[in-house]
Amino acid sequence: MKRNKDEAIERLEDKTAPLEEVKEIFEAYRDDMEVVGQVAMNLSLRTSVYDREKEGSPLMVELLVELSKVEDMGSRWAVAKNPHTPAEVLAKLAGDEVNLVRALVATNPNTPATVLQSLFGDEKIVRDGLSGNPTTPPKLLKILADDSDRMVRMRIAENPSAPIELLEKLMNDTDENVAKAARTNLEKREVAE
Repeated sequence: MKRNKDEAIERLEDKTAPLEEVKEIFEAYRDDMEVVGQVAMNLSLRTSVYDREKEGSPLMVELLVELSKVEDMGSRWAVAKNPHTPAEVLAKLAGDEVNLVRALVATNPNTPATVLQSLFGDEKIVRDGLSGNPTTPPKLLKILADDSDRMVRMRIAENPSAPIELLEKLMNDTDENVAKAARTNLEKREVAE
């Protein structure tokens, strides 16, 4: 029995609904971008920034792959930022026509280094995404550390993978908050050693 659209949307608002049910709704309403967007939102709500493995499953990956193919930009945006999105899907989304989708690919730690390298020549919002990604190659972070945008430098100063020499350089940044973030990052590393 196919549920009506309102019931489907209401069910998708529950991030604890079984993924099998989310998939069933997606398949029933694949051509309805409002419902598809709610499927993407449901998957986003399930994934924790703090526990990247939470909700990881083959079914989650299957849904992310399918959502990466839809016309709804919000759905592709949700896929681009999801920690369970496969590298090959991120590589495809790195060529998306929407700059925000590409920017979120640039922030995703699962994005392959070769794809991150290709995004370095993209527009500013996309390059900004690279600065906080812990898997951005150090040579790109080194270039970005000289960026005129203080937020780019701030994200590098907070990046857990930023090379120590970059953090030492950013400790002397003209922006007080960037310098403080670099000091804090270095102190955390010293405590961890």
